[in-house]
Amino acid sequence: MFEYFYNEILRRTIISFGTLFNNISIKHLNSSDEVVSVIKVPLSYGPTQKFLARLEQSPDLNKQTAITLPRMSFEFNGLTYDPSRKVTTTQSFTVKDPENGEESKKSYMPVPYNMQFELSIMSKLNDDALQIVEQILPYFQPSYSLTVNLVDSIQEKRDVPIILENIVMNDEYEGDFTKRRVLIYTLRFTAKTYLFGPVISATKDIIKKATIGYLTGSDVNNTTREVIYSSEPRAIKNYTGIVLTNISEDIDTDDVLIKVDDASSISASTYLDLEGEEVYVKSISNNTLTVERGRDGTTITKHLKGSPVKSITSADDALIEDGDDFGFSGSIL
Repeated sequence: MFEYFYNEILRRTIISFGTLFNNISIKHLNSSDEVVSVIKVPLSYGPTQKFLARLEQSPDLNKQTAITLPRMSFEFNGLTYDPSRKVTTTQSFTVKDPENGEESKKSYMPVPYNMQFELSIMSKLNDDALQIVEQILPYFQPSYSLTVNLVDSIQEKRDVPIILENIVMNDEYEGDFTKRRVLIYTLRFTAKTYLFGPVISATKDIIKKATIGYLTGSDVNNTTREVIYSSEPRAIKNYTGIVLTNISEDIDTDDVLIKVDDASSISASTYLDLEGEEVYVKSISNNTLTVERGRDGTTITKHLKGSPVKSITSADDALIEDGDDFGFSGSIL
């Protein structure tokens, strides 16, 4: 059941989340409202407690330098399945290999998971913390979409919403005068990402062509070839997403005349995909197609005005999925 694969999706999402906050700075003004210092707030990965312990245990960090406070840290601390974004687990999609553009690669639909993050803002001065918070909150209403390249091998990029769940403020001011004051804002986020399984070759189990020869005669070195039957897989639905035109009038299940907006890009003796129903174009008159409905076992259904008319060409044949219930084009030679 299990095989080794590693798409680095969790790692990529964590890194992408961190890059959202790696360019935040604060300014200090004097009594004349002149800028006296600009500090870029450092960002690290790790739990807040470790940073606080280091600040308390290292006396050298009490100096007022940029590496002390303010600073930020973030941590990935939870992963939960998201049933609201569930898709059919047996459904798959096929794409061309982005490296050579020839071999087709297939992957099953991803599994939706929510990743929980905590971003901690640690500051000595309340104004420093407010500057940082105010540079973050306007972008989350309450979500911000981040485009992440989830799977390199198929160049699968998806928008991952980052949702700001809540904000908690904690002011550590209790203790004597030697106790260091730390003001902490904790922002909790949820990233709605997807986990993909292994990416495999989509063509390795597809028969591209089969030929059967019938021979006669008892002399195996001098036999006569009488007939050859040749067959090649043919797609019965559109994979490329190419839309030729749209239906201009509603179609019932017994209609064989289909009116479209523009038939100039459609040829006779070709196949079309009408929302999953395969039709064969017998003839064309102006913008009216005479067709055969429900070819290759596809279901004849009603189609409303404006529905897309998609092509089925050799480009779709090259993208046939493993296990697809496609038809065969046969010829007697």
